[in-house]
Amino acid sequence: MQPTRLDTVMTANPAACSRDTPLREVARMMREHDCGLIPVVDAQHKPLGVVTDRDIATRAVAEGKDPASCSAGDYMSAPVKSVPMDSTLADCCEAMEAGQVRRMPVVDAQGRLCGIVSQADVALSGHDAETVEVVKEVSRPH
Repeated sequence: MQPTRLDTVMTANPAACSRDTPLREVARMMREHDCGLIPVVDAQHKPLGVVTDRDIATRAVAEGKDPASCSAGDYMSAPVKSVPMDSTLADCCEAMEAGQVRRMPVVDAQGRLCGIVSQADVALSGHDAETVEVVKEVSRPH
């Protein structure tokens, strides 16, 4: 059986923002694209960090910060972990488990963001054993 290629399961060309993007705009992007993570990229589209819906809720809003006056760079999680496009789904799942992350950015040969693999993508890939393992390991208390 051939290893599953990431381009067959990932969300290609995901929405992304810059460090200077207002946090409120990041939240709008999440709503518009029905996602819970927006990668923060530099001018060459290389990932610098990520902003999750949880970052916005627990690190900005819960602390009483005004999302209109904060930027993605203020609340992004960095450094960002990513996997190369030529990785297999199994490699990506291993990286997600090791980093205890629910979503993994995928980069091309030049290190530019080209996709995202989420737990849902793994589940929809039909690899039940990998799905169970990813959910179990990512959810393990640190």
